[in-house]
Amino acid sequence: MDGVADGERLAASLGQALARLAFVDLGTDAVTARIIDSVAAWAGDQGWRVYRRATSVLPLPPPLSRQQSVLDVACARPDGPPVVVEVDHTDRRRTWEKLAAEAAAGRIAIWVRWGPGRFGTAPAPIHQVTCQVSRRAGPPGAGRLHSRSPGADLPPPAHSERRTGNTALPLPLPSSDDEPV
Repeated sequence: MDGVADGERLAASLGQALARLAFVDLGTDAVTARIIDSVAAWAGDQGWRVYRRATSVLPLPPPLSRQQSVLDVACARPDGPPVVVEVDHTDRRRTWEKLAAEAAAGRIAIWVRWGPGRFGTAPAPIHQVTCQVSRRAGPPGAGRLHSRSPGADLPPPAHSERRTGNTALPLPLPSSDDEPV
């Protein structure tokens, strides 16, 4: 399997795993940590070695250029190139640069974006997975709170196909004259 198809397959698999993720009223850092935990669990379920805060091939910008950036999750696979995953709630150019450098080094790069929506598209060869959450204002000084309930995003069920044409159907409505049964 070529790298692009392998990356697409892995991103779809990770997306399915994250689709089951649920939480209520978590802060931004807690949501990011929960998603990273889920990514690590998904990778572990694949039988891969999982490294959190793994060293990236991309150095930090000056004045810290003697140090390397870190990745949220890196995975060593026995049957293919390594997989690296970054988790963000914002659209950071630095994340793109880091994942592009990882892809150039032969790794499959996946970017997990979470938030209330309006996700941009990651530039190739980065594979993107989105995790839709709702948000609301928290108590004063607490920032925003985020929730995710996968079942809440399901479409409504289909209704019966009973057609009545343009005729209104009378509904039996109780009147104040009716005796309670």
